[in-house]
Amino acid sequence: MILNIQASQHAHADIGDYLKVFACTAVMGQPILSLVIHGQPPHIQTNLGSVYNLIKYTAPAFIFGILYTNMRQHSILGYFDKRAYYRNIFQSLFIPTILWTLVYLVFMPGLQLDHPFDNPGQFCWQFINGNAAPHLWYNTMMLQFAILMPLFWLLHKWLGHTPWKGRLTLVITILIYFNWLSFYDTFVFHGPEQRNWYLLDRFFISFIIYAVGGVLAWNYRRQFNHWLLRYWPIVLVLFAIMFVQTNHELRNFGWPVNLYNATYYKPSMTIYSLMVIGLVATLSLNNQFHHFYTVQRWFHILADLAYRAYLSNVFWEQLIWRYGQLSKYNLVHPYQTVLVLWIGTWLLSFGGAYMIRRLALFVRR
Repeated sequence: MILNIQASQHAHADIGDYLKVFACTAVMGQPILSLVIHGQPPHIQTNLGSVYNLIKYTAPAFIFGILYTNMRQHSILGYFDKRAYYRNIFQSLFIPTILWTLVYLVFMPGLQLDHPFDNPGQFCWQFINGNAAPHLWYNTMMLQFAILMPLFWLLHKWLGHTPWKGRLTLVITILIYFNWLSFYDTFVFHGPEQRNWYLLDRFFISFIIYAVGGVLAWNYRRQFNHWLLRYWPIVLVLFAIMFVQTNHELRNFGWPVNLYNATYYKPSMTIYSLMVIGLVATLSLNNQFHHFYTVQRWFHILADLAYRAYLSNVFWEQLIWRYGQLSKYNLVHPYQTVLVLWIGTWLLSFGGAYMIRRLALFVRR
């Protein structure tokens, strides 16, 4: 018997919502680990590096989830209104991005990546390239997918539910993506163009497999859902194998542990990210099947806040770090420091996003 679980128009949350919440929660830990790992003894660095690898699925999960939810919502409507769509993303994505980028550049300029600005031209360049704060490079990349959404809608319409089109699209995407990984590994990742071409890590093609995967997962949801619910133990085993492999690769670079070497752009991390996506999707489908409506409703609420919470998380993390004087305890109690920072950042990020949203609704009235 084939289980055909589909997210209806009235569902509390879909697979994309679950992925956004998991990704947002995990991405908050990455700058925290990058902060705490400095100066730690080798065994602590190794452990923190393993935790970093464990949560190194965030950008793929975000993109997969965004594409899945958008395809679901627009296919339920039956059409794609470009004007309404771009108006909506300008309000929900670009305005928060502009405001939070200004906050980081004006009030926390020390967080900039690469060369900090010292003139108006460099200020504008830092503003748009994702270097204003450690996490905003994700944002530069994700906004590209938001802008290109109509093209993915055309792919969705072309695919329909035709099996051969789905298989062809999957094969072509895999070939393109793994050739891209080979190119990036040769020329950029510790390659001759590492300094000159570093911005390629936020070019949309670097995550195209996850975007196309989100479209395929919705279009062929009957097969996708059935396969996950039946074979999720295989996904779990592959997840464990790839996690061990990514840790082995990171340790091969030696000590001190440099988290730059825990890159998305290698086959092991690609497979690992896809397995995490599969496991989170299985959780979502299981909750739908068992009618866990309260859990689904909370995931939907948090997913609506996830983007704004993500934008603000480094701001709150820095406030806790600086004014909570955690640097005094970092070397003595590294794990407790990570835990306090992570929980505090999560609560303030989602709480702040909720309050800002309520304030915006009040102002519009």
